[in-house]
Amino acid sequence: MILARIDGVVVATVCHPSMQGRRTVICQPLNEAGAPEGAPVLALDAHGAGQHQRVLISTDGAAARAMVGDEHSPLRNTVVALLDAS
Repeated sequence: MILARIDGVVVATVCHPSMQGRRTVICQPLNEAGAPEGAPVLALDAHGAGQHQRVLISTDGAAARAMVGDEHSPLRNTVVALLDAS
């Protein structure tokens, strides 16, 4: 699991069939203090997280592929929780 902040939404005219109609977001991993740490990652977002909202990301690729029903999907990360501001 990764603590992250939503920094944007990915819009693509061409994508893998398993990603069509699904929301993919750019997530900046955060350290314990809430500061950016490492490179941004892409994640499937079924929860509708807002810009700059803090989220919890799962890196379980098998669960992401099961979520979309395609074992050949390139997805690896999924937003699993939206976090409160406190």
